[in-house]
Amino acid sequence: MKNVKRILFVLILVAAVLGLLYREGYLRRYFPQLERYFHMDRYFRDHDGDGRELKLFGNVEIRQVLPGFRVSGRLAELRFEEGQRVASGDLLAVLDPVPYEIRRDQQRALLSQARANLRKMSRGYRPEEIRQAIAQSDQVRASLDLAETDYRRMANLYAQGAIPRQDLDNAASLRDRLRAQLTSAESALSMTREGYRTEDVEAAAAAVDLAEAQLREAETSLADTKLHAPSDGTILTRVVEPGTIVTAGQPICALMLANPVQVRAFVSESRLGNVRPGMRGRVYMDSSPDPFWGTVGFISPEAEFTPKQVQTEDLRTDLVYRIRLRVEENPGDRLKNGMPVTVILERDSEPGR
Repeated sequence: MKNVKRILFVLILVAAVLGLLYREGYLRRYFPQLERYFHMDRYFRDHDGDGRELKLFGNVEIRQVLPGFRVSGRLAELRFEEGQRVASGDLLAVLDPVPYEIRRDQQRALLSQARANLRKMSRGYRPEEIRQAIAQSDQVRASLDLAETDYRRMANLYAQGAIPRQDLDNAASLRDRLRAQLTSAESALSMTREGYRTEDVEAAAAAVDLAEAQLREAETSLADTKLHAPSDGTILTRVVEPGTIVTAGQPICALMLANPVQVRAFVSESRLGNVRPGMRGRVYMDSSPDPFWGTVGFISPEAEFTPKQVQTEDLRTDLVYRIRLRVEENPGDRLKNGMPVTVILERDSEPGR
């Protein structure tokens, strides 16, 4: 009987000491991992009696991206497996490049053609072409001189009644035709000496700019047949397999980003005044007593009903405010997307500390 009394006395004494330590904060301060398991208060209640800390529950949120090609084509290679870690810039997949290589070569040829045309117009006509135009003009002028002489002779003969009117008209027609040819030849000679018009040269220069832009577009499309990782992360799923015809923008895989790692939690309206952006807090996962440190970066301006996955039956009608903590470090990627965690905010911490 005495032994039973002694055991009861010792248990009462231990309970009293633990209660005192809990009330004064020593249990939380030196054994936070134990405090997490002993605390059984409601969802949004302070987890100690002195009110210096606020305990919340939430879930880890890690962003995902769905990388895809900017061009369409046949998928030739996939260079990753599900669960594989990749670094930013790593090659993930390759499309068949042949159609885009052909288009690039075509644009290169068109650019060479446009540049050659611009050089020709900028330099003007060759000396040989100018001399040819001079010779053409001289030849027409000589023919015109002969036609003028023939016409005068025919006019005298017609005045004497030696020839019919038809012969005189034929001589006049030949003379007029050669006059027109001389005018045309002299205009061609003048144009040849002056070179191409300014507008023609500017149009040729614009054609070169257009060809260069089309070549850059073709080269960009060719480069886009290789898909690189946009950031560090882990491959979650392979959406397609080699041989598939994919369209531009179609996801090739799902990539879980390594950063940022955030925790989404909810705080009741009565505790909202105790939460500020920049507050630091400890994040605990159920499988480890070691905390992760984070900082409050977002407090929702709108109230919402408590999500079912993070509340008890008696809190389903409570209005709460969503907050996000950005986790400073996640060594070994121990925090996983969707993982339930416990958040302990330090009320008396200054923002940024």
